[in-house]
Amino acid sequence: MIKNAYISATAHSVPKKLMTNQDLEKLVDTSDKWIQTRTGIKQRYTVDSKEATSDISTKIALQLLEKREISPDDLDLIIVGTITPDHFTPSTAAIVQKNIKASNAWGYDLSAACSGFLFGLETGANFIASGKYKKIMVIGIDVMTTILDYKDRDTCVIFGDGGGGVILEPCDKNYGIIDSILHMDGSGGEYLNVPAGGSRMPASIESLKKRQHFVKQDGKTVYKYAVKGMADVSKAILKKNNLSGDDVSLFIPHQANKRIIDAAALKCGIHEDKVLINIEKYGNTTAGTIPIAMNEAINEKRIKDGDYILLSSFGAGFTWGSMLIRWKMKF
Repeated sequence: MIKNAYISATAHSVPKKLMTNQDLEKLVDTSDKWIQTRTGIKQRYTVDSKEATSDISTKIALQLLEKREISPDDLDLIIVGTITPDHFTPSTAAIVQKNIKASNAWGYDLSAACSGFLFGLETGANFIASGKYKKIMVIGIDVMTTILDYKDRDTCVIFGDGGGGVILEPCDKNYGIIDSILHMDGSGGEYLNVPAGGSRMPASIESLKKRQHFVKQDGKTVYKYAVKGMADVSKAILKKNNLSGDDVSLFIPHQANKRIIDAAALKCGIHEDKVLINIEKYGNTTAGTIPIAMNEAINEKRIKDGDYILLSSFGAGFTWGSMLIRWKMKF
């Protein structure tokens, strides 16, 4: 019998170092007022020179094991959604597996930018549905400050570092991840990318001089596609499941920009009281935004059994999607 996947534990972690908008004013031509007006961000956390994606991921993984009260050996699979891995190889998932001594787990990294966690949940849920896997760890995390150009004020003010994760387990069809709709449009790649560092443009003196190893984006174009993409896919999944915005207990969108979130929620008919926004504290942590917000919602008791939770994301690729969860954490 095919099973749904439910979330049995949540966790998140961010670096200790805090960077405020006032700190950014000292690095680039910007202001606190300009950043808050355009993005809603007041601060973000950044890694120090000795921290990498796997370090924060390991902290998340250990929290998840402790919360679920299971052994590392109980894990079957580890999926890490990230575009800032420690290395091209080995994968961040492999490093986490080593660090937590999950000797029975295999895994891999998944690259879908800001949709990385959502795509990871979908992948994990289907492994659960196969009946072969019982406990899957999905982490969404990025340390974006390692690929930011602090001479590009339109980009460097947006992002922060951190992530979160969940453990997926099987449950009956009435709960857990009920449905998802995921999309990708590769023609959007020109508007949000990191030009150099891959096989298309290997690292060279020229690529370094041209600052092509940093995130580049056409902000206006990305904003337009993000609002439409997140709103349309969220409306579509509600309609598909005969639900409306009134039926949603909590909307947890990707924290890209407060204006994008507000516009998407409005188009879906979801009241602002049901929208989780924490971008002011963390900035855009890319694959980390949704799992961070989800864990905060659990800690703040904003989610209870039986609630319909709506997730939505939009990221480079372009990638975007929505997921509907009927919440229950214990069976």
